Amino acid sequence: MFQVQPNDIQKCSDSSINSSRDPIKIRTFVELTMDVASASPRRYFFEVMSFFAIAEHEKERLQYFASPEGRDDLYQYNQKERRTVLEVLEDFPSVQMPFEWLVQLVPPLKTRSFSIASSLSAHPNQVHLTVSIVSWMTPFKRKRCGLCSTWLAGLDPQKKVHIPVWFYRGSLPPPPTSLPLILIGPGTGCAPFHGFVEERAVQSVSGPTAPVLFFFGCRNEASDFLYRDFWLFHTQSSGVLSEEKGGGFFVAFSRDQPQKVYVQHKMKEESQRIWSLLSAGAAVYIAGSSTKMPADVSSALEEIILKESGIPKESAARWLRLLEKDGRYNVEAWS
Repeated sequence: MFQVQPNDIQKCSDSSINSSRDPIKIRTFVELTMDVASASPRRYFFEVMSFFAIAEHEKERLQYFASPEGRDDLYQYNQKERRTVLEVLEDFPSVQMPFEWLVQLVPPLKTRSFSIASSLSAHPNQVHLTVSIVSWMTPFKRKRCGLCSTWLAGLDPQKKVHIPVWFYRGSLPPPPTSLPLILIGPGTGCAPFHGFVEERAVQSVSGPTAPVLFFFGCRNEASDFLYRDFWLFHTQSSGVLSEEKGGGFFVAFSRDQPQKVYVQHKMKEESQRIWSLLSAGAAVYIAGSSTKMPADVSSALEEIILKESGIPKESAARWLRLLEKDGRYNVEAWS
């Protein structure tokens, strides 16, 4: 048992460890603050390990990894395979590194951020999340799993579990009822828009709401069409996404046919409807992967403005920048 004393109480006020002055078990401290099970150690970690290795062959191997000559082999062993701190320590069992060194060298456990996928009006005192289970194979066919998503998926919904959470203001401002919306959210990017549609559905009971166009994308209709029944329900008569209310729901299944189809392709097919809403003062909301999607969607919008308005390309790009400056172009992307 030992006691944790924060250097700056204000900066550490969010931490479940630092907010308590009670003694804590080393195991609990490691589980809640040190990323031993998903982060890959840096080269300096191997250098320090070499000083505490008892077995001579392990010491030599670690020194080689830490040397300039062993950089390529270290990359193949460590970064390329995404070996964790725990796995590296298991591969070199003779290393007896003091705990005070581990605390300094192991990366801190990062908080995982998720968009809220529910409306408070529709679900008082509840917060719904949309979480994709992260899983992939390394070059040597070792299965790797996301730390947080795998843990959440393994929880028993019948049992109560204490999970420390924090709420922060997101980058997608909640839209007023009168604002027409163009939503683009492939994959788990649909999460915040699930909440948007729920909120509009509640608002529509007491009065008229502005149209909503939603462009959703996933790989396969059969395996990852998230919230399928929910979206289709709201496309029916008088629904938030119904044509009757000026809305629409458009899906791109990228792997269900030989030629890949993404949300930007569906957007171009509906260019007239998008331009009509933009001309009426609509706001654009984009959420999802930060790799190529936001840039591809932005290019598609620029093409739509260029095509439907007839203005020069430079003016179309400027039109899009003004939309962002006016607070009507919002992006929430993650890697």
